[in-house]
Amino acid sequence: MNDLVRQHTALGDTDLEWLHLLVSEWQLLSDLSFADLVLWVPTRDGTRYVSVAQMRPNTGPTSYQDDMVGHLVPRGRRPLLDAALDEGRIVREGDPEWREEVPVRVESIPVRREGRVLGVIARNTNLLTVRTPSRLELTYLQSASDLAQMIAAGSFPFPGQQVDMDASPRVGDGLIRLDADGVVQYASPNGLSAYHRLGLASDLVGQHLGGITAELAPSRGPVDEALVKLASGYAPREFEVECAGGVIQLRAIPLKPKGVRIGSLVLLRDVTELRRRERELITKDATIREIHHRVKNNLQTVAALLRLQARRMDSVRGREALNEAVRRVGSIAIVHETLSQNLDERVEFDEIADRVIAMVAEISPGKVTCRRTGRFGILDAEVATPLAMVLTEILQNALEHAFTLAESGTVEVSAVRGGSSVGTRLLITVQDDGCGLPEGFDPQRAGNLGLQIVRTLVEGELGGTFGMVPAPERGTQVVLDIPVRSEK
Repeated sequence: MNDLVRQHTALGDTDLEWLHLLVSEWQLLSDLSFADLVLWVPTRDGTRYVSVAQMRPNTGPTSYQDDMVGHLVPRGRRPLLDAALDEGRIVREGDPEWREEVPVRVESIPVRREGRVLGVIARNTNLLTVRTPSRLELTYLQSASDLAQMIAAGSFPFPGQQVDMDASPRVGDGLIRLDADGVVQYASPNGLSAYHRLGLASDLVGQHLGGITAELAPSRGPVDEALVKLASGYAPREFEVECAGGVIQLRAIPLKPKGVRIGSLVLLRDVTELRRRERELITKDATIREIHHRVKNNLQTVAALLRLQARRMDSVRGREALNEAVRRVGSIAIVHETLSQNLDERVEFDEIADRVIAMVAEISPGKVTCRRTGRFGILDAEVATPLAMVLTEILQNALEHAFTLAESGTVEVSAVRGGSSVGTRLLITVQDDGCGLPEGFDPQRAGNLGLQIVRTLVEGELGGTFGMVPAPERGTQVVLDIPVRSEK
C-alpha cells in the first residue's frame, strides 16, 4: 500500500498512517457487512482511482475472485465512487451489478480524516445467497452501518488504538451489542457460551454487562469499578477477565455514528485453553532454566573438588591432569550458565568462547596472549556444549605444547560463519606462533587425550571435520569445519 499511495496519489505520511490504521481494523467492518471491501484513493491528477487495499469477509462469500489491489479506474466509470468522494456521504443508490453471473450490491463509504476525504471504501455484497436475515445477521448489519457512518465522519478507527488482528477477538468469536447504558441488547451464541464458561447461569440480554462481568470476576476491590466501565464499552479498550471457570478476552468498541454514543460492540473470545498452554510453556521454560542453573552449580562444585584434590597431589603429572579436568568441567559449566539465562535452547556462543579463552589463558598468565576474531553467532545447545569442550582442549594443547616456559606468543581464535550448497557452516581456526608440530606428527592418529577428545567430539557429535597443520609462517594451525543451523 505504501508504494501505491506514494506512486499514484498526493497523500502525505500522516494520511497514509491513517489508512494503515483503517486497514488494520477493517476486517471487523467486512465481517459485520458480509461484504468485500476495496479501498480506492484518487490519483494525484484526480482523473483516476487506484485500489490500494482489499479485504474479504470471513462470514460470507466473496464478491471478487481476483485480487483488486493495484487496479486503476478512470473517474466517471464508477459513479458511486465519484458521489462518495465529492459529497462526502455514504452512497447506496443504484441497482446491483452482475459479476460472473453473481449479483453484487455496491455501496461507497468515504474515508474522512480531519475534515478531508482521503478515499472511498467500496463495499461489495454477494447477493447470491440472500435470505431472510436472522437476529444475529441483523445485529451484524446494524453494527456495520454504525461503523460505516463513523468512518465517513472520521471518528473510526480510533487514533492511538492500533490493534493486532491476529491476537484480538474477531466477529465470529463472539459478539455482544450494548445500548448507551451498557445493557445487553443482543449476545451471539459464542458470546453467551464464553460468559457461561465464566460461571454465568442465566441469559445476558437485558443485563448490565459491566455489572455481570464484575460479579463473575474475582473480587479485587477498587479494580471492580474499572472493570465495570471497561465491560460497559465506554471507551475503546481490550482486556481479559479471568475466574476459576476460564479466561475470556474482550474488546470494547464504542458506537458513535452521529458523534453521540448510542451503544457499544463488545467482541469476545474464550482464551482459556490458550492461556493454560501459555502458562505450561512458561513453567516448562522456567523448569529448563532451573535445571541448567543446577547443572552449572553441580559442575562448579565438581570443579572445586578437583581443584582441591589437585592441590594435595604430590605428583606433578597427576596435578596437571586434575587441572585439565577442572578446565573441561568449567567449559561445560559456562554453557549451562548461559543456557540458564535464555528462554530457548540456543546461545550466543561468542560470549562463551571469550570466557573459555580467558579460563584457559590462566595456564600461562602474562606470557601468551589469546584473542578472538570473527563471530561464532547463535548456536544450538547440542552444538555449543561439545564445541566449548573442543575449544578448551585445542587452546589447552596450544598453551601447553606450543611454547616453552620462557617463551611468549600469541594464540588467535577466528570464526567465520557462512552458507554453502550443503547449508550453513562454521569455520573455526586456532593458530599459534609457537614451535610448530613435531616431525612426522599425524593428528588423526597420534596425540594426547585432549586431541582424542577433539576428534571424537568434532567428527562424532558435531558431524564436522578436524585438521591440524603447520601454520603458513610459524606455529600450528587447527581448522574445524562444522555444520550449524541458521541463526534465524
